[in-house]
Amino acid sequence: MNHARDVRITRVRLWFLPVTTRVPLKFGTETLTSVTCARVQIRVVRRDGTTAEGWGETPLSVQWVWPSAAPYGPRHAALKLFCEVLAHAWSNHPDWGHALELGHDFTEQALPRLRDDFNQSRLGAGPGTELPWLAALVCSSAFDLALHDAYGQVHRVPTWSTYTREYLNRDLAAYLEPASGSKASFHGRFPVEFQRPHRAESLVAWHLVGGLDPIAPEELTGNEPDDGVPVLLADWIRTDGLRCLKVKLRGTDAEWDYRRFIQVGRIGEGLGVQWLTADFNCTVQEPDYVVGFLDRLRDEEPRLYGMLLYVEQPFPYELSQHPIDTHAVSARKPLFLDESAHDWRQVRLGRELGWTGVALKTCKTQTGAVLAACWAQAHGMTLMVQDLTNPMLAQISHCQLAAHIPTIMGVETNSMQFYPAASGIEAQIHPDLYRRRHGHIGLSSVTGSGLGYRICEVKRAMPP
Repeated sequence: MNHARDVRITRVRLWFLPVTTRVPLKFGTETLTSVTCARVQIRVVRRDGTTAEGWGETPLSVQWVWPSAAPYGPRHAALKLFCEVLAHAWSNHPDWGHALELGHDFTEQALPRLRDDFNQSRLGAGPGTELPWLAALVCSSAFDLALHDAYGQVHRVPTWSTYTREYLNRDLAAYLEPASGSKASFHGRFPVEFQRPHRAESLVAWHLVGGLDPIAPEELTGNEPDDGVPVLLADWIRTDGLRCLKVKLRGTDAEWDYRRFIQVGRIGEGLGVQWLTADFNCTVQEPDYVVGFLDRLRDEEPRLYGMLLYVEQPFPYELSQHPIDTHAVSARKPLFLDESAHDWRQVRLGRELGWTGVALKTCKTQTGAVLAACWAQAHGMTLMVQDLTNPMLAQISHCQLAAHIPTIMGVETNSMQFYPAASGIEAQIHPDLYRRRHGHIGLSSVTGSGLGYRICEVKRAMPP
């Protein structure tokens, strides 16, 4: 037990930072043209009276966390309001512990009740206004990230070095249960055992080819931004030296999906791209849709089939409501949970249904990402870190996750495509994190205590 290193929260502050996209980004059936980032500062005190402050940030990506036919405005307002509810709840969290322990207990005990109370208070607000669990997690993640940063700051060490026996009061068995019939055990084990021996200082960067992105000159309308940043896919590949492309598909139009993937793949192959992944946007209802896509690709375009590294979340978010057997898909290509991977329990259910990998995101809390990474690896599942188009501070914690866990191939990072100007202030301190060079991003500037933001050097003026 390491009670002397425990911390308690003494203050919480919350800001909302609006960001407008440079070009639109399609999520499922909706299109994103702006986003609000929740930025949080948390002050903690150690038992010896030492205090420190930590920071966390998450884009409140309405279209991703809350897909619905309901109007955007009320959903956006609800996310911001729930963040305010959480700020009050986190500031009154009385417990002592490690950030991982406090984050876990809040997510397991307080967050479900707060979400239920919030939804109950909004009865009668109209159809589609019930806050989903994924949205609650994303709202809470900025607070959780700030707590993890503060824990490292108060001990004057990198946060990722504290997931050890020396700092934690509980082993992984306090949080995780092995799958039935598995030989995995978490007794006496700590998250550090599932991290890379040394942080990766450079990561292969995945570029997102959105469903609305022009990829051929004849698709240009003349309304594209003229700001010196690429627009066409070929220009992106040449400028950033890209080697990995993530292709957004519709999941509802098999012929369009196949043609789109072939078109993107051929452009990429001709310019030195080595790997592809297909993202069906959670809109597919039957495995045969994806199986048909993969078999046709294998038979007609074997080179592109070989370049397809994995398939990302074709099926609906909630696995318990849509328990689709996916073994036919994963028998052909690795199949990664993304939106469904709320926590390790959902990963366990996914594994039973045939999923073979997990795409982690810090926007579902740092605590949840760390624990899901441990569970998945203990059960032979592959990992990836996927983007939520993270600007500003959110990009740093996002890339730290990918640098510390063994991903299948680098990290998805696309905020420089959709709102490059948003991170200009942070990029002055971390230039290699907000621009892709030779197909990579670099973390050499991410140093010091906590999550490595170097926040005192980032001269961003915060709104009231």
